[in-house]
Amino acid sequence: MANDAGRAVLADGDDLYDIATVTDGRIGPDPMAAIAASDELHSISLANHEPTGSLAGARLGPPSPRPVNCFGIGLNYRSHIEETGVAGSDVPVVFTKFPSCISPPHAEVQLVGDSVDYEAELVVVIGKGGRDLPAEAAWDCVAGLTAGQDISDRALQFAANPPHFDLGKSRDGYGPIGPVLVSPDSFADYDDIALECRVNGEVRQSATTAQLIHDVPALIAYISAILTLSPGDLIFTGTPEGVGVASGNLLRPGDVIETTLAGIGTMTNRCT
Repeated sequence: MANDAGRAVLADGDDLYDIATVTDGRIGPDPMAAIAASDELHSISLANHEPTGSLAGARLGPPSPRPVNCFGIGLNYRSHIEETGVAGSDVPVVFTKFPSCISPPHAEVQLVGDSVDYEAELVVVIGKGGRDLPAEAAWDCVAGLTAGQDISDRALQFAANPPHFDLGKSRDGYGPIGPVLVSPDSFADYDDIALECRVNGEVRQSATTAQLIHDVPALIAYISAILTLSPGDLIFTGTPEGVGVASGNLLRPGDVIETTLAGIGTMTNRCT
């Protein structure tokens, strides 16, 4: 599924099909409505429909443009813990990315100051939602998976003690996601998805989600034991080693960030 100029569409290769059109209005055009009806999307037949657009010509917005909740998970790769020198945790380190930071997959990132960092991540989009979701049934509650950048203003993040994880990661535009939302059953192994981040063509991060300390079911079970998850809610699952603050390679105007997740696609974000 994708968000083409604010309308929910199904992607079949490069072809796009307007969901409201192919369902005769049963599912509305709002991407949030399509996410809430994600189980129904599997039964839609495109055989007798003509494409309404193409990915190449789409004006892609964030697949889940208005989540109720948006969570980030810190220190969820052993390699990232080692490069930061910070102690790990037996439970997930959860912080808020305020939903207003969510932006399209190819949006520009406006740098504020000279301490802005990149963090490539797998992003989980909740479908059914609910409270006290058991880990063994958690994947059934996932509408789809997408790519994300947890762009971080390190100066703002560490301006206070304890740190402002929420504010430092929530400036406008500091949460691009996309380019599309892919159902978990489209992956050969949804627990092992390759992830890569390049800046100006140089590989900065390369890992697989099989290396997550707290995997997707564990994160969903942990968070939903505390609060009710809603359709469209986002979980940024954590970033591997290679972030700019560890190497001194922070973002500068003109830099181009490319974030690729296997089976999902690539986001390209130019820094201004």
